[in-house]
Amino acid sequence: MSRHPLVVIVLAQLFGTSLWFSVNGVGLSLAADLGLTDADLGRLTLAVQAGFILGALGLAASGLTDRFRASHLFAAASLAGALVNAGFVLAAPEPALALLLRFATGLCLAGIYPLGMKLVIGWTPRHTGAALAWLVGMLTLGTALPHLLRGATLGLPWQWPLLGASGLALAGGALVLALGDGPHLPPPGGRARLREGLAALRDARFRAVAGGYFGHCWELYAVWTLTPFLVGREIARLSASPALIPWLAFGVIALGTVGCVLGGRLSRRLGSLPVARGALVASGLICLGYPLLAEASPWLLLTLLGVWGLTVIADSPQFSALAAANAPRAHVGSTLAVMNAIGFSLTLPGIWLTTALWQSQGPWAVWWLLPGPALGLWALRRSSPRDEPA
Repeated sequence: MSRHPLVVIVLAQLFGTSLWFSVNGVGLSLAADLGLTDADLGRLTLAVQAGFILGALGLAASGLTDRFRASHLFAAASLAGALVNAGFVLAAPEPALALLLRFATGLCLAGIYPLGMKLVIGWTPRHTGAALAWLVGMLTLGTALPHLLRGATLGLPWQWPLLGASGLALAGGALVLALGDGPHLPPPGGRARLREGLAALRDARFRAVAGGYFGHCWELYAVWTLTPFLVGREIARLSASPALIPWLAFGVIALGTVGCVLGGRLSRRLGSLPVARGALVASGLICLGYPLLAEASPWLLLTLLGVWGLTVIADSPQFSALAAANAPRAHVGSTLAVMNAIGFSLTLPGIWLTTALWQSQGPWAVWWLLPGPALGLWALRRSSPRDEPA
């Protein structure tokens, strides 16, 4: 298994992150069976994001990411996440308990996504941008996977795809546990704390990377949350079957995997910084133009959604590679956890605004996401972070 560590890690990431949008994948069924509204589904997504933020901060503050083996933490988080996600099947009719369990799912994901990045750095120190592109690509595909599971089980109860996501998370944890940690990181130990994770923000080059990443985060998860709504609008305009919605939502989000991999290949020749900037420009332009084309052909808008899905995540692995290159080596785990926590806290207003305003503003609600790409690009212009072809 250690002969192909990147393959093992990205598969485990794919399986583990299927928990992230597991409920969104069955959103239409929950709306039909339990009467959930678009705003209710938005709150469930916000609960996951809030749990991830608190979990990432907790890992950084406690120093667990630098004091214990990443593979053990990843496996434990996968097991806990699988159990909590399965518990949602019973808790769904109780709004308060459902929100609590989605929050707990986010806590568990904080032990999967950042630890997956650390595992990649530990096993493949060369070509970090390209390796992280595969990792984030699997995060993207994992995010899309619940829509595929729902599309494949439309004739079955909505509980089935949820339990399927839990089974995948268990498999992902087992894969990483069998693989173990890589040989290219400092051994576990020390007394890393939140202050060490925050210390990197004093460096102008790291702040530039973090600023770009924060702008990217403002846009990304809101776009993924809105994707079924945007797809559903065009399906209705085409008078097509609503059964197509989960399949097309999966396709739009999953295209981000292609964007990540292509961006990773480009980064090996150009470096991570130009790739990150280019993807942020492209997604920002689509965010600007989409509402202006809202009454154009549904086929054109579905195509534009596909391009948005391709570009909106392509910069993420390159920002992570740049962060790893500009962070203090001894505290990479804490630094990445802090950057993730701050970045994901910025996903909350974007998700809340767009889901709350969707009913009244429709496609125009996406303009609330424009500050993300704009401010991210501005931050990257303020300094020149360390960058090499990854």
